[in-house]
Order: sequence, then structure tokens, then C-alpha cells
Amino acid sequence: MHAIRFGTDGWRAIVAEEFTMENVRIVAQAIACYTKEIGQQEQPLIVGHDTRFLGRRFAEEVGKVLTANGIRTYLLNEAAPTPAVAFGVKHFAASGAVMITASHNPPEYNGIKYIPEYAGPATPAITKKLEAWIARIAESGEVRTISLEEAKAQKRLQIIVLRPHYEAHLRRMVKMDVLRRSSLHVVVDAMHGAGIGYVSGLLREAGVRTVGIRESIDAAFGGDLPEPNDKHLALLKQEVLNQRATMGLANDGDADRFGVVDEQGRYIPANDVLVLLTYHLVKNRKLKGKIVRTVATTHLLDKMAEAYDLELIETPVGFKYIGEQMLGGDVLIGGEESGGASILGHIPEKDGVLINMLIAELCAWEGKSISEIRRDIHEQFGERFCTRLDLPLTSQEGLLQRIMDAEPQLIGPFAVQQIQSKDGRKLLLEDGHWVLIRPSGTEPLVRIYCEATTQQALEKIKEAIRDWFLDIRVSV
Repeated sequence: MHAIRFGTDGWRAIVAEEFTMENVRIVAQAIACYTKEIGQQEQPLIVGHDTRFLGRRFAEEVGKVLTANGIRTYLLNEAAPTPAVAFGVKHFAASGAVMITASHNPPEYNGIKYIPEYAGPATPAITKKLEAWIARIAESGEVRTISLEEAKAQKRLQIIVLRPHYEAHLRRMVKMDVLRRSSLHVVVDAMHGAGIGYVSGLLREAGVRTVGIRESIDAAFGGDLPEPNDKHLALLKQEVLNQRATMGLANDGDADRFGVVDEQGRYIPANDVLVLLTYHLVKNRKLKGKIVRTVATTHLLDKMAEAYDLELIETPVGFKYIGEQMLGGDVLIGGEESGGASILGHIPEKDGVLINMLIAELCAWEGKSISEIRRDIHEQFGERFCTRLDLPLTSQEGLLQRIMDAEPQLIGPFAVQQIQSKDGRKLLLEDGHWVLIRPSGTEPLVRIYCEATTQQALEKIKEAIRDWFLDIRVSV
């Protein structure tokens, strides 16, 4: 058996290869042992799943193991978004939750996220303990399990309904009255995922003219990847143009990530969405608090934080680090360039459903289109141009180490002013440009994030990065 490892956000693997019933039972047993280790076995554990292949069966298997270990288990009655399940941990005073999902991964994948009692991503310290239990259990083969019928008869397993409670919370987080007074026309793309009917349903409830697409359950996600980025939102972009809509909103497979398209059918990068949200929360909502971003996320947030006299905190990549900051309180917004964010008053977990609703609220409040609001922001704070380059690693010995150890003095015509090592290698360049070099945690790739204050500067940086990496590869 391959070692089961929890990456940036849980364990993911291909169904029938590593993600098997046997391995799911091992992970469930490890979670049961960990729950007892921290003395929380008297509280229930929630088990949820998204719309992926065999999601319900895997969730039931987890329930069989947890209940066999004497842990009361709340099994959700239907597929649900990860943020809804995380909210359920707080709402039902649970000791945590197990979410069966591979998020935005290809359809052949499934996975497990463990959500502790604070309703956010598990910290590295927690996943390290889980992995230790997994290794122990895999070696001993000691997994307890009972049938669902027996679990129900012993009153250890209960089927619960979560959706109404989560939606009620969202109504409190979003200004529904502002939406009711608007003339918005929104296309919502659920990408066949667990967010089906959430954003579109709440918008319709507020009287917003709403068109839903890809709102049927499909474990193959229509043959596409359930990732709400520019590449995979072609259908949404076209439908926004066809409908002459105000905007398009999308969620990934488990609805913890957001995707936004403006009235011209243009994809809005997650960095820009975070800027829009920050602008809205401060200018319109009159809220204050820390701005928390990862090392890979736009520095335009830094400029806004300075202008608004707010503290800015930079974290390693992974929403679990943002969640840790949110647990400390007073975080206005926490976000990452990959499409995850949460705000003050919400759970310390990324929530694509809430973020989509807030973008609609922003346009309703301002009475402007997304492109008009972006122009207002750029006039006030300037503009940033971002990209990410993915360079494949070969089997060349020492290539990755050479890349990570390099200390260049120049990137193209721009001097390197500082090198940071919080997560990967971050090169702070003159004129406010920067480059982050970071190996992928899941693929044989080096990811290079670049940001510049002009498009011309970004092109020069990209060209210099490609030449630099070619030189390193040849010299190894």
C-alpha cells in the first residue's frame, strides 16, 4: 500500500487504485483513534460527501467505522459543499467532520478532508498525528466496523439535514435586501458539483434574475475538470454573453472555491476578486480587521491595507494557514490566489458559495458592473498583472535543489532586492514586482508565480524566468 499522506488540503487519490474502501476504512479508523486521543469521543462527528463517484458509499463506510468505535456519527442526507459541512461542525457542536471530496481534481479522483472542531482545515500538526495513526493501523490491520443497520439500532448513526441551517447563516452574512433592490442578471455555473442550487437558489430567493447551468449531478463533471478557472469556464463565459447578463458565478466540485466572470464574458482572476471583496467590505460595509493573504497572492492587497490603515499578514500557501489566523479573530478577509476566501464573522474555511453571493452584493450595492468597479479600484490603488508558470521537473539529479538554492541578482532588467523563504523562494524585485518559486505538493512541477505593476514588466519577467530555468536545466 502506498503511504497515505494529507497534502495542502486533505488526502486525494485515484478511485480503485489508492482510494479504495479498504484505505478509506483505515483513514476512518485513524480519525476515530485521534478523536479518542484528544478526548472528544463524547461529541458527534459529521460525515459529508460531494457529488463524486461512490461518494455516498465511501461516506457510509466512514460512518460504519466511526460508530464501531463508539463515536456518534451524523451522516448528511445528501451531497453538500465542504464549507456547509465545516459550518455544520459549529452549528451541531461536533468534534469535527469527515468530508469525502477531491475538490477540483479530475473525476477519477476522490479524497478525504478532516475538519477539526474549529470548523477549518486541519493544521499540519493534526495531519501529522493522523498520518501516524494511519501507518500504525495499516500495519496492524485493526479496523473496527459494523453495519449501518446495527449503527442505527444502537443509536450511534443519525441521518441529518444540514442545508437549511447553512443557508440561514448565509442569509445573515449577505445583505439580501440589497440584492432585492437590484436589477442584476446572473448566470450561475455549479459545474455539476456539490454547490448545485445554493448560489442560484439564494439569488432567486432575493428576486435576482438567475440562470443556472451545469446544475445536474454528474460524477464525470460533463467530461471537464470541476475547477472554476479561465480554462474550464468557457461555457459560463459564453452563457453570460448569450444572456447579456451582469455577471457569471461558479463553484468547484465541493464549492469551497469561487469563479467570477464579468459582464463582457471575461474571467476575473481570483487575485482581483479578493481585491473587489476587500474594497466592498471596507468602503460599503464599513468593516475593519486584518487582511490575510498567502505568499502567492497579489500585493495589491498590501497597498489597500496601507491605504485603509489595516494590518496585513502573509502566510505560507494553503488555506489552513489563513484559517489559523482567523481563529485568532479580527480578520476582515483571508484569501489565496487559487480561489479560496472567507471573511469576518464566518467559519475559518474557504467558502465559494459565500464569496459568490458577496460579489453579487457588491455590484448591487454599487449599482455598477464588475469592470466599472475594477476601474474605480485601479484609479485609486493602481493595478497589478499576475501569472503562473508551471515548469515540469525531469529526473535530472539535483535540478530542484539547484532551482531552490539559486540566488539571482537580476530577473530580466529588475534587481532582486530581497529573497524570502517563508514558503519556497520569493524574490522581491525593484519597482514592486515579485516572483515566487515553489515546488508543487502534488505534481512533479515547479510553480512560478509572477506579479508586476505593468504588463510590459510582467512579459520581461516571464521571459527572464524561462531563460534562467533553461540555463539551470542545461547546467545540471
